[in-house]
Amino acid sequence: MATELQQMIDVVAKDKGIDPSIVIGAIEDAYLAAARKVFKTEEDMRTRFNTETGLVELYAVKQIAADADVTEPAKQISLSEAQQLYGEEAEAGMEIEFPKETDKLGRIAAQTAKQVIAQRVREAEREKIHGEFSERVGEVVNCLVKRFESGDIIVEIGRVEAQIPRREQSRAENYAIGDRVRAVIKGVSKNAKGPQVILSRTDPALLVKLFEQEVPEIYDGSVQIRGAVREAGDRAKVAVTSRDRDIDPVGACVGMRGTRVQAIIRELRGEKIDIVEWSEDPVTYVTKALSPAKVQRVTIVDEAEHVMEVMVEDRQLSLAIGKKGQNVRLAAKLTGWKIDIKSDEEKRKEVEAQLEGLDFVGGAVEEAAALTLPDIHDEVVTALKHAGYTSASQILEAGADALKAIEGFDQETVDAVLAAAAAVQGA
Repeated sequence: MATELQQMIDVVAKDKGIDPSIVIGAIEDAYLAAARKVFKTEEDMRTRFNTETGLVELYAVKQIAADADVTEPAKQISLSEAQQLYGEEAEAGMEIEFPKETDKLGRIAAQTAKQVIAQRVREAEREKIHGEFSERVGEVVNCLVKRFESGDIIVEIGRVEAQIPRREQSRAENYAIGDRVRAVIKGVSKNAKGPQVILSRTDPALLVKLFEQEVPEIYDGSVQIRGAVREAGDRAKVAVTSRDRDIDPVGACVGMRGTRVQAIIRELRGEKIDIVEWSEDPVTYVTKALSPAKVQRVTIVDEAEHVMEVMVEDRQLSLAIGKKGQNVRLAAKLTGWKIDIKSDEEKRKEVEAQLEGLDFVGGAVEEAAALTLPDIHDEVVTALKHAGYTSASQILEAGADALKAIEGFDQETVDAVLAAAAAVQGA
């Protein structure tokens, strides 16, 4: 039959979710501390919990030493005396345990045990929480709002308290005590009060995890998220790609009539989400990342520094830049390219300013405003001017790929324009 002490060990271990050996170790240490207070001896003492009897045993430990080497009788026993007790098997260097009465410990041991057990249990709980949540960083958890502290939200994940700091909260969201909320585990910090689990509602990882939960194709790996950026509460951009040619990655994420993405938007309290298809080609990727704006032309200014110049129609400029520069800022973060957006009008003024600064010597430089190309329709020449091309040399320098980006230009038109520009240049 289990003793009262054994029952207490089992109850504490089960209630706190810790190993019973931790509780036993705390009890042994408590009895040892009590024994030193009561006996006030210089003896080396040792305690051991006997699992068969359910009692704590106390021993005075003495080391066997050669008769001439015994200098501390409280801690040593002579070899001859040890051999009288245990026979020839006793050798110098061995230890002998002498049982001591524990009845005298009583109330002191119980009080000390309570303190030590409480301390050990707290430490064990802290280590358990730290170990468990350190392995779960990046995971989305459901939690319950418990209280508010200086702008931070204190929540419960099961029986563990966690914190959503103000910096990790979306400005579009407000919560009340008792509300349920999903957040991503961002990290675990150690402080004097114990481990603090830090949650986030602004981290892009939350967006990624929500897509994994809502889109089966992402969960099974047939569609992959290649990048996600957010300005929490306002707008987010997600780049996706498909491993299966038959699966449209953007369509899979949007869902039938937008059901999948709408579920995520509701979870993020109305945050707008642009889903774009990832591309290895940086020009294509940047063009799509600037969605919903329509791009006319993209030019790589500096490949090493990842700088691009993007041309858009005048009426598309504000949409491309976005509210307070948000759209272009998110596109730049998503693609990793610095994006310089210019409208037709801005580009035209820039070209005119450059031309005004040129020295026209011996007719070597053409009159930009009067761009003419033999045998090319006026509509095509007008389109070239709108795209920022003001001379034959500019057209030749741009090349076929850049000309193809102009709306309405096919391969045949591009070849004809290049041939006409070469004729003008060689004239």
